[in-house]
Amino acid sequence: MADLGFWALAQEDPDYLALITPEGAEVKAGELLGRANQLVHALRQQGLTPGDVVATVLPNCAEMLEVYLAALQAGWYLVPINHHLVAPEIAYILKDSGAKVFVAHERFADASIAAADEAGLPATSRFAVGDIKGFSSYAGARDAQPTALPEDRTLGDVMNYTSGTTGKPKGIFRKSLGITPEQAALGLSGVLFLFSVQPQDDNVHIVGSPLYHTAVLRFGSASLHLGHTVVLMDKWSPEEMLRLIALYRVTTSHMVPTQFHRLLALPEAVRDSYDVSSLRHMIHAAAPCPVDVKHKMIAWWGNAVDEYYAASEGGGTLVSAAEWLEKPGTVGKAWPISEIAIFDDDGNRVEEPNVIGTVYMATQSSDFEYHGDKDKTRKNRIGKFFTVGDVGLIDEDGYLFLRDRKIDMIISGGANIYPAEIENVLLSHPKVGDAAVFGIPHEDWGEEVKAVIEPADGIKGDDALAEEIMAFCTDKLAKFKTPKSIDFTDELPRDPNGKLYKRKLRDPYWEGVQRSV
Repeated sequence: MADLGFWALAQEDPDYLALITPEGAEVKAGELLGRANQLVHALRQQGLTPGDVVATVLPNCAEMLEVYLAALQAGWYLVPINHHLVAPEIAYILKDSGAKVFVAHERFADASIAAADEAGLPATSRFAVGDIKGFSSYAGARDAQPTALPEDRTLGDVMNYTSGTTGKPKGIFRKSLGITPEQAALGLSGVLFLFSVQPQDDNVHIVGSPLYHTAVLRFGSASLHLGHTVVLMDKWSPEEMLRLIALYRVTTSHMVPTQFHRLLALPEAVRDSYDVSSLRHMIHAAAPCPVDVKHKMIAWWGNAVDEYYAASEGGGTLVSAAEWLEKPGTVGKAWPISEIAIFDDDGNRVEEPNVIGTVYMATQSSDFEYHGDKDKTRKNRIGKFFTVGDVGLIDEDGYLFLRDRKIDMIISGGANIYPAEIENVLLSHPKVGDAAVFGIPHEDWGEEVKAVIEPADGIKGDDALAEEIMAFCTDKLAKFKTPKSIDFTDELPRDPNGKLYKRKLRDPYWEGVQRSV
């Protein structure tokens, strides 16, 4: 096809299958485009103009992609809000972003009503997918409008909010480019070009994580802009994903290591019963992937296991399965449009290979700012480079190896300890379902290593298991890295994208105590 970008492709061939909803409904490209066009007409009648913000609290559903496609052709900023947040957290983002329109799903009615009230949003700004008291019908407002392509189209953007692992979340804002959606099509789909994914052939992309997450929406929408069919899952489960892969001959996805771990926990007979031969690029990121887990995934899925390192602010690196097997543990080399550097604590760039420091990135999209926070924008920069606080090294061949988040590093007796290394060992134990490692206060050493473990299904977390796990670590970790104590929990505080909120585990131990990092 001559033009990339969903809007052009859908006009050229309105009958191709663009979307399969979590309920199994099939949505053709022309139908999806028509609904996005209708939404533009409806919200323009509400007074929205380029630069205004549309916020959502939606599950994975067709409406989420309709709002995305509408915002990006009308010059609006889409703010997808994590639907697991409570009302005050949602209200903060609504107020901080300056949202002019709020679209919420009836599944999250209580939190959405309370958040809209706290943010002071007028009734005319509230739209419900389904039925929410005091909200207008999203479908009613949309369906009253024509499906014709709107006039005066200009490119919008997504303004994701950082997860807020420290302090309040901040919107990642980029200035409007002032170009049409079609002119931006290559950039919108470029994230998949990095992995050599081709335009509209027989590719099928499955979305298993929530679309409010930066990378999940970025990869899912890139697939739309390449003319691929997108399969939405409402809630991820390992066997259901395998079933959908086999059913729809899925070729691509964006995943997180926690999902790999849970897929591998399925009985071998279950895993072998699903045909995964269609897989081409199952791209993962968002959290460190234990070396043992990745070896097993490559043994199962072969060269389809790709990895990258980036952030909502930009990126990044990438590595194929074949490259990774040559350098286990790496997150790859810099993208063609990116640069990766290591800086020491004094802000000096480290030129020597294999020296641990703070990881900085520079990309063509590094011109972002944190919405309403010039101080934070300034503090994370050194010249053209920005950082999200990760620690790592670049080897002699230019491959980046991450060690941990700087805030998560443990300093015990003057030694730097990286929890990710310990977590990798713990996760290789067959009775461990998930693990988190962090430092807690110690009178003599400053910090000592604490582990919190979510036992594998059917396993009881008790003193005997703690002793077994610590004995397991004896010949795999130096004594000073081995956890000094282990607690057990039914479920670690991860969001659905695999991000671990370690501060929720660590902070109670540090109340009234000053950490050294």
